[in-house]
Amino acid sequence: MLDIDDEAQTLAESITTGNGVPPEHPEDALHIAVAAVNGMDALVTWNFAHLNNPFARMMIRQIVENEGYACPELCSPEELLEADR
Repeated sequence: MLDIDDEAQTLAESITTGNGVPPEHPEDALHIAVAAVNGMDALVTWNFAHLNNPFARMMIRQIVENEGYACPELCSPEELLEADR
């Protein structure tokens, strides 16, 4: 279990204000931020609408990296399983 600390909340705000995630879905930005702040390699999601699509991934990665973190790979469960083959 990962903590939601001030560092993660600040990064989540940057993701939202930088148009990485729509402002009406701050919980999704927080999921990404918590994963990034804690050094997770991947964040598995079924959310293709505004997280796991090429444009969103590009925007999110740019924002997270500009804030000084490594961005976790955003992928579906199938994509993660395919990577292990």
